[in-house]
Amino acid sequence: MGQSQFEGGKLMGHALITAGTKGLGLKVTEGFINEGHSVSITYFKDLARAEQLQQKFPKASIEIIQADVCNKHDLTNAVQKAVKRFGTIDYLINNAGPFIFERKKLVDHTEEEWEQMIKGNLDAVFHLLKLTVPAMRSQQFGRIVNYGFQSANTAAGWINRAAFSAAKVGLVSLTKSIAYEEAEHGITANMVCPGDIIGEMKEATILESRKKHDPYTPIGRSGTGEDIARMVLFFCENKSDMITGTVVDVNGGLDVIHQQRK
Repeated sequence: MGQSQFEGGKLMGHALITAGTKGLGLKVTEGFINEGHSVSITYFKDLARAEQLQQKFPKASIEIIQADVCNKHDLTNAVQKAVKRFGTIDYLINNAGPFIFERKKLVDHTEEEWEQMIKGNLDAVFHLLKLTVPAMRSQQFGRIVNYGFQSANTAAGWINRAAFSAAKVGLVSLTKSIAYEEAEHGITANMVCPGDIIGEMKEATILESRKKHDPYTPIGRSGTGEDIARMVLFFCENKSDMITGTVVDVNGGLDVIHQQRK
């Protein structure tokens, strides 16, 4: 598998994680590092946060790459740099995804906002798949994880989030299609759908979350970055090859689409 190897019976590989320096992506990056994998992580503007990650894990194999996921050239450059240093990409984690925080109806979106949602959440994955799947085929192994939103698997409508949800629902079909097409090559593709994880909880641990009661989430605590990272890492395990084309909600029972925080 390229330069990947087994160490103590466990596959040590290389992960490319978009927007892996902060937010939900940070805990995913930390999870891969803690399991002994090398990582290439993209950042958009915050170089300081990316450098902090390197400082936190001085012995880890980390490549930080500036990239705008809406820019095909940047994505190509990111893959080329990752492969040049590590030889292969075993795990493609499409964590980055532009989001418009202002709630607005579809007709109130500008064309630029619509294009950003489609380019960043759907087109970017297409380009990265084109850049990474051929090598995954040759090594007969690959793990792809995309991100959605609660109920994306049902093509649910999401009021005042139409542009974002349209891109993500398209990504559901893309995830399943690539899963079926590439299964014969030992490649899996799955989607994780985070619940309402906001603010500091994006970079929090499960233990930290359990110390604070959340009245909005049926399980009684807020979701965290660690919750998402655990699901991503599970999808990427060598023995998870029977799990492909799957969309999993990680929301603690909260109806994100219809229940709003007061």
